[in-house]
Amino acid sequence: MPMPANATPKNNVMPKNNDEPAAVNGFINLYKPVGITSMEALRRVKRITGQRKKVGHGGTMDPLACGVLPVCFGQATRLMDYVVSGSKRYVMDVKLGESTTTYDSEGEITATRSVGNITRADVESALDAFTGVVDQVPPMYSAVKVDGQRLYKLARAGIEVEREARSVEIHGIRLTRLEPPILTLDVECGRGVYMRTLAHDLGEALGCGAHVAALERRSCAGFSSADGITPEELEAHAQTPGGWRRHLHPVDWVVRDLKTVTVGPAAEKFLRNGQSVSLGRPNLTAGYLEQFRAYNTAGQFLALVRFDRAGNSWKPLKVFNTGARSPLAPPGPLSP
Repeated sequence: MPMPANATPKNNVMPKNNDEPAAVNGFINLYKPVGITSMEALRRVKRITGQRKKVGHGGTMDPLACGVLPVCFGQATRLMDYVVSGSKRYVMDVKLGESTTTYDSEGEITATRSVGNITRADVESALDAFTGVVDQVPPMYSAVKVDGQRLYKLARAGIEVEREARSVEIHGIRLTRLEPPILTLDVECGRGVYMRTLAHDLGEALGCGAHVAALERRSCAGFSSADGITPEELEAHAQTPGGWRRHLHPVDWVVRDLKTVTVGPAAEKFLRNGQSVSLGRPNLTAGYLEQFRAYNTAGQFLALVRFDRAGNSWKPLKVFNTGARSPLAPPGPLSP
């Protein structure tokens, strides 16, 4: 019998919509185009895939930037921090001689100075100060909060406030092109580095000012732009057999560089309940606080675990229930 329109479902649970796509777990290596925000890119992915819940992106990108924007679904969202904290690589065009409000070409020009006869040696010498652990002051046009207010909202209101410098790590910078007023940098860095601030600060160090003219994120946490998929391509694939799901990376893909351990049914039960398990003395080398990928005998990604030498046990850090064998599972039992 049909339910009246004004009736309340039993236990306040709405009937399942049979047209609603089944939830998925994993990552899409999205290639964000220039001109849209990260949130707009995410909204497009949600529309294309029909996935509405537990969908997020790993690392905000400016509209000016293009490149790798990993999108996580379902239980992959629990590994978001591994993506955000992962190593990144950018290729950036910097325009010398002009400073802007936003530190990129979308802002208003605040100062124009002569580039002069800047040489490759001048630039490479200046870059030395920006390699390693360095302090960066976030730009006013950023999502950083000061006293509960987003900086970009204050900036749009014409208000500039003091910002605390943040320590970030830049692993390396290569100058790949110098054709004044444009120079191109290839940057490898860790979490939280503002490319716009790097361009601005480099311009100040060179005495001519500078801003970002173009920016591409080539890699993020192991995802590469070489095999990224644009929203348009994803939509086209959604109309084909197998659909967009063919482009899903498994949940454990972002931690694939960790060592593995396989556990039997009894240990699996304990781990799923968040309890540590003893597997005897492991015949492997485990560093201090080193994390491992744990799988059950069916090859399902079970948990991230850490070996506690004092208690001679494996402690679960994050537990997963993906329901399918992972293509990254070890070939056979590895537990001692």
